Amino acid sequence: DLPDQKKLVEWLLDIAREENKPVFELTYIFTSDEYLRQINIEHLQHDYYTDVITFPYDPEAIHGDIFISSDRVADNAQTNGVSFSNELCRVMAHGLLHLAGYGDKTPDEAKTMRAKEDHYLRKAVS
Repeated sequence: DLPDQKKLVEWLLDIAREENKPVFELTYIFTSDEYLRQINIEHLQHDYYTDVITFPYDPEAIHGDIFISSDRVADNAQTNGVSFSNELCRVMAHGLLHLAGYGDKTPDEAKTMRAKEDHYLRKAVS
């Protein structure tokens, strides 16, 4: 279940505006764990489950595809004691932040990413 779609789109556009990135095209694809794991293996050579994989097409803009595992979102929500909607918004923002140029591979990058997620979640529609 998605939050109100119109409000969700406005929230995502607000994130892009705050990050000073124009939005060209943004596609969210919701998948199963197994489907996203297969993408992870084939495209990134990582053999593990993940909640989100982002494919950017233009480093100067929000332009890309964001694959999200609904299974992983549900599991993460339960593990973290938050609603599915809240966790979904976090993961959607996370993917958008990747397209805005943020990484999460190093501890410092991950800390910045989490702070950005938390900032935008306070403004979320869930």
